[in-house]
Amino acid sequence: MDDPVKGDQLKSIVERIERLEEEKKTISDDITEVYAEAKGNGYDVKVLKKVIALRKRDLDERKEEEAILDLYLQAVGETA
Repeated sequence: MDDPVKGDQLKSIVERIERLEEEKKTISDDITEVYAEAKGNGYDVKVLKKVIALRKRDLDERKEEEAILDLYLQAVGETA
């Protein structure tokens, strides 16, 4: 092999990934705690997650999808 593995560089990369994975776990645990707090205050966690997912999406894209959904519901007789 022409280019031997650079041990120090590889070790640094592995350690950075490990540190980031630990930070990711900590953040995930924090998010879980906030959802538990929301549930304790009477909020529906399933709906809350949906609200968060919708807020991540482009507004125009959401409106278009909602319009199509309404159209399809009307077509099958499921009007509100």
